Amino acid sequence: MSTSIPGPDGKPRCSWCAAVPEFFPYHDNEWGYPVSDDYRLFEKLSLESFQSGLSWRTILAKRENFRKAFHNFDFNRIARFTQRDIDRLLKDEGIVRHRGKIEAVINNAKRAQELVKREGSLAAFLWRYEPDVKQLAAPQTISTSAESIALSKELKKLGWKFVGPTTVYAFMQAMGLINDHVDDCVIRARVERARKSFRRPTGK
Repeated sequence: MSTSIPGPDGKPRCSWCAAVPEFFPYHDNEWGYPVSDDYRLFEKLSLESFQSGLSWRTILAKRENFRKAFHNFDFNRIARFTQRDIDRLLKDEGIVRHRGKIEAVINNAKRAQELVKREGSLAAFLWRYEPDVKQLAAPQTISTSAESIALSKELKKLGWKFVGPTTVYAFMQAMGLINDHVDDCVIRARVERARKSFRRPTGK
């Protein structure tokens, strides 16, 4: 079974892009590129939590609605959400109206504030779980890893919710903690260059 498919330009891409056309720009321009911005990292953790039990296509189609509803995932603002905000979000047809996941984002925003206070940034904490490239499995052959299990365990210990090992692994793939583009994907080399020039965030 092939691990890649031809993209719009005829060059190979990861085969999951075949699901829907809108996956191509996300795959080419976002997936796997390293991120150090705290709000973007928090957004992705939140959206991966919302995706649990659903498809990424559903979440990607609603992403701009999520950003509007959650103030671009500024966790300092989200941490101040009240019951009125929960009621507002439960009525918002533009997002996934799941009470548990909505409440988890609000809870996690408060936990993110605590991590920033302790570590200096959310990024500094999360990037400590970047795996050794020499020990990585073949691209897209696993859905969890020792690092995603460890990060999930630590986040849960710190009070985060909806951050299971599979959710965390998908987050790590997307935010560039690993380069999980298949070997013959034309984007893999671009992501690798980005990772080599990326300055890993440090804490306090």
